[in-house]
Amino acid sequence: MLIRHERPDDADAIADLHLAAFGEHGTVVNRIVERVRELEEPLSLVAADGDRVIGHVMFSTGWIDADRELVAVKVLSPIGVLPDRQREGVGAALIEEGVKELTEQGIPLVALEGDPRYYRLRGFRAASELFLKRPSKRIPEQAFQVRELAEYRTWMTGRVVYSQAFWETDSVGFRD
Repeated sequence: MLIRHERPDDADAIADLHLAAFGEHGTVVNRIVERVRELEEPLSLVAADGDRVIGHVMFSTGWIDADRELVAVKVLSPIGVLPDRQREGVGAALIEEGVKELTEQGIPLVALEGDPRYYRLRGFRAASELFLKRPSKRIPEQAFQVRELAEYRTWMTGRVVYSQAFWETDSVGFRD
């Protein structure tokens, strides 16, 4: 398995991967991916096995609305792995490569919504432990998690703000 930056010719394989990984929600995931790509140059990595894309992760720009200043951070979303390749460490490898690159870029923190049991094993913890507030009350408190990187400082507290791509696609938290 090779972890590398997404290339333009990976777009169809990434879209198919998210449809396979997320079922009916894959369409929304793909809208988020497309909109993020339109708004910025995210850190977008794929896991490839030969010519086959088996996993994908995207880190887009978010912010902490801290008292001192607005702090640019990254939001991990989405992450997907083909169903036949899940539970092989593909997702964990994508996360670690992304965190490594973001640390080298001086990014202080990565935020996400997800299962605490999975992400705790990957160095994430409840955002509330760092006095960080969820972007929306629709995100369950325990699901909103962060991982501090080398440039994180304790004064970086406040509400985490997602990019407009997540709001435009109504992809923040859960709807009834």
